[in-house]
Amino acid sequence: MDWTLIPATEFSAHQSAHQPDWDRLNASEVASPMLDARMVACALEVFASGRELCAIGQDSQGRNAAMLVGAQTGPLKFTLFQPSQCPLGAMLKRADVSLAEMAGGLFQALPRTVQQIGLSQLDPALYARPAAGQSRLESLDYIETARISLDGTFEDYWAARGKNLRQNMKKQRNRLSRDGVEIVLREVTEASEMADAVATYGRLESASWKSAKGTAVAPDNEQGRFYTRLMEAFAATGQARVIMLAFDGEVVACDLCVEGFGTIVILKTTYDERFSRFSPAMLMREQWFPSLFAREDLHTLEFYGRVMDWHRKWSEDIRVLYHLNVWRNGWLPALLKRVRKSG
Repeated sequence: MDWTLIPATEFSAHQSAHQPDWDRLNASEVASPMLDARMVACALEVFASGRELCAIGQDSQGRNAAMLVGAQTGPLKFTLFQPSQCPLGAMLKRADVSLAEMAGGLFQALPRTVQQIGLSQLDPALYARPAAGQSRLESLDYIETARISLDGTFEDYWAARGKNLRQNMKKQRNRLSRDGVEIVLREVTEASEMADAVATYGRLESASWKSAKGTAVAPDNEQGRFYTRLMEAFAATGQARVIMLAFDGEVVACDLCVEGFGTIVILKTTYDERFSRFSPAMLMREQWFPSLFAREDLHTLEFYGRVMDWHRKWSEDIRVLYHLNVWRNGWLPALLKRVRKSG
């Protein structure tokens, strides 16, 4: 492949000619809403350092075979653009191009000092994990993540859940009913309502433990700006929804979701910790999931977060996301390994 490097600002710019190229490659090869050009562009607008480059690899016929966004993060290393808000590394490639082949070609376009290309947070469902034992490749486990197949009926899915989950949900509903609490599920899908919906999400999260750690979404911080822009962009094409569960009109749980190519992804989830005894996030999903199974255009729900105990109550379909380091020269990782051992 022949590679062209351009400033990432040319990719994220309004009406960029590169975003349609990115989306065509995504649609024809990977088909992931997490690798939609809007996801990458919104993240660049908010989180970019200014050093990021968009790399475009073309085959001998001038067709795009790979595209990625990354930056040189040291004298020896180039890594994918990877803010924590994006669950997958900003990279696309054709199926007939191996990860090693792609990186090998990219080395020719990068400074000779760059000895390692870091491909972070790769999904084996999208990019098969290379076999171990290749001298220029170093594959590392990242996290376990879960998904749910939406094929079939919700009734069959729910019957296969653990007895404890089903009984707990019934117990919580009965408790709330005895107390006369009205439970209402709401879905926000209009672009004009997304800013308020993300602000509602932020108010819930800002009252949680995440506020003390400084990681909560808020309208006036980077996270809030990112999710507002992202949700508005996806909602403009009917591909975003904010799910809210309310007790007597007060929102107690909330999910931010985007979708595409038959997949819906829960990007963020939070709940009001004052009502934790009622498992509001669990109740929200029990009420919401039947509508997902009823949709013929959806086949998969992705959590794309580190698997927690509560994920395992909803899914047994768990896989490991991985990082891949590709070295310019095969002898260098072997040398570094010996150095580490001797140290």
